[in-house]
Amino acid sequence: MLFLYVIVLLCCVGLWIAGIVEQRRHFASLEQIPTRVLVNGIRGKSSITRLCAGALRGGDLVTVAKTTGTAARFIHPDGTEEPIYRKFGLSNIVEQIGIVRRAATYRPDALVIECMAVMPALQEINQEKLIRSTIGVLCNVREDHLEEMGPTLDDVARSLSRSMPVGGVCVTAEKDRLHILQEEADKRNCRLIAVDPETVTDAELRGFSWFTFKENVAIALAVAELLGVERQTAMQGMWDAPPDPGVLSVERYVTPEGKQLRFANVFAANDPESTLMNVQQLEDLGAIRRPLNVVINCRPDRVERNGQMGAIVPDLAAETVFLIGHPTKSARDAIPAAFTGRVVDLGGDRRDPEEVTESILAELGPSSSMVAIGNIHGQGELFLECLAGLPLDESEDPFEGVPQGDGLDQETMQIVLVRPQVALARPPEPEPYSWVAPLETTHSFHIPNQRELARQFAATHGRSDGPGRSDSDGRPDSQSAPADPRLSYDQPQSTRNP
Repeated sequence: MLFLYVIVLLCCVGLWIAGIVEQRRHFASLEQIPTRVLVNGIRGKSSITRLCAGALRGGDLVTVAKTTGTAARFIHPDGTEEPIYRKFGLSNIVEQIGIVRRAATYRPDALVIECMAVMPALQEINQEKLIRSTIGVLCNVREDHLEEMGPTLDDVARSLSRSMPVGGVCVTAEKDRLHILQEEADKRNCRLIAVDPETVTDAELRGFSWFTFKENVAIALAVAELLGVERQTAMQGMWDAPPDPGVLSVERYVTPEGKQLRFANVFAANDPESTLMNVQQLEDLGAIRRPLNVVINCRPDRVERNGQMGAIVPDLAAETVFLIGHPTKSARDAIPAAFTGRVVDLGGDRRDPEEVTESILAELGPSSSMVAIGNIHGQGELFLECLAGLPLDESEDPFEGVPQGDGLDQETMQIVLVRPQVALARPPEPEPYSWVAPLETTHSFHIPNQRELARQFAATHGRSDGPGRSDSDGRPDSQSAPADPRLSYDQPQSTRNP
């Protein structure tokens, strides 16, 4: 018995030592990245991460980024990206250790990384142990994840504040609970910067080939300013940045019966406030029109959110509401009795998605608009795949006959141009013993092998981990660093509208 106790004790000591070694190794990787930006909040984190990274790249800063939203991506300093492979499809904040280690091989000026923790305690661990950000971003406080961070929005604000850097800077676009964020920032000796979305002009928004909000752009500009990047240079970098796969988009289809359909995928905005804001902006821009049809996808593990989506149906003023997924009763019961439109229940987790899609299309008029809200997973993903199989409608100008309404500048219509289907593409299967699968998109080109890239950057920067290292910077005595090591990158391909 004593022998077993000794074995257990030795195992515990071994694990303790291994943990210390791993932690010190991780902190050493963090020290190689002078600026670390942690993006947190409820809605828009992935888009803000891409905007911040694009703005810093525009300022000639070597920047690595990682998103976690609709599709997790590792974004290289040249703007190309790869999907992040996860065993069994499960996400865990421990993956941030590998991301930091991989980012450090580039010796970057900055790392922009999206927070993937939800539980308040994990958010603090993510900040204090994994990222140790120097600049924090807290984009907004919305009604989501109330089970973990709630039950009130004030509680959500305090929970999100646990990711603020102690003694650092935090940028936010939140207005309603700014006083709570300021209180939490003062506790951490953190300087809170509140941005004004109205400082972003309509002309600057017109440079984007994808839909975004002034709040997101204002946050990215503030981060760029903190790092010494000029405004116009930062805007150019953001214009050239590829959009997130889950970005808000409007597609125009033709159904098998010849009906014209404008479809807006608003699944990414899966809280009531963001959903209403997205739909209202699309309507103001003329991207969708009345009569409006709404598809609500339900999930068994998001019953509360299903009810929230049902409760806002009168605010959407929908003509017909289609309920898909399971359990649809949670959304149907939340629809107020005052709603005068039609409710079509097509729920069921085992229902054929093609049958569901055909039933929905059969109920539409000859020219209709439809928005999909709620949760994308489950029947929502299958519904999008079925719609993607429909032919695109190219019979008319997308903006022909758009009402002027509210004095909007007609030129801003270009931000909702039809885009290629990115969100529906599944990442290729990873190679054996590789945690990242290569990806080529319309916004990127071939990505070299990771070892090849690391060797190239080490040689370019004159840094080496092997023999021949002669000074504190890792440069051999016979060599000096190039005048601009960033010239070793290929220029990213522009995605800005002509």
